[in-house]
Amino acid sequence: MKKMLLIIVQVIFLTVFSIVGEIITKTFHLPVSGSIIGLFLLFICLHFKIIKISWIDLGASFLLAELLLFFIPSAVGVIQYKSDIIHNGLKFIITIALSTFIVMLATGLIAEFLLKRKERSKQ
Repeated sequence: MKKMLLIIVQVIFLTVFSIVGEIITKTFHLPVSGSIIGLFLLFICLHFKIIKISWIDLGASFLLAELLLFFIPSAVGVIQYKSDIIHNGLKFIITIALSTFIVMLATGLIAEFLLKRKERSKQ
């Protein structure tokens, strides 16, 4: 029971960052999602040790474990646009494959760059 209460409090704590991000986005008319701003704020707070990771660990682990539930609305959306998918399915598949490849390539190149940089700094 205590663990469940702690998870609920931590999820609420994480949600506050998302809400603050939404407020910042609307206040400054930013073209970025408020949840992304909230994640960036959370990252800054964790990086500068304003927030300890133990304060959000259980809540974040719970949300990651239930991540599949967050994709149900998008799966329903795909079903709603069945005719678009039938007419433009090949374009969708090419776009998804190409963007996935680009993300993988960029991630690999950045990881390689950072590893080389880390090795040079150790020498």
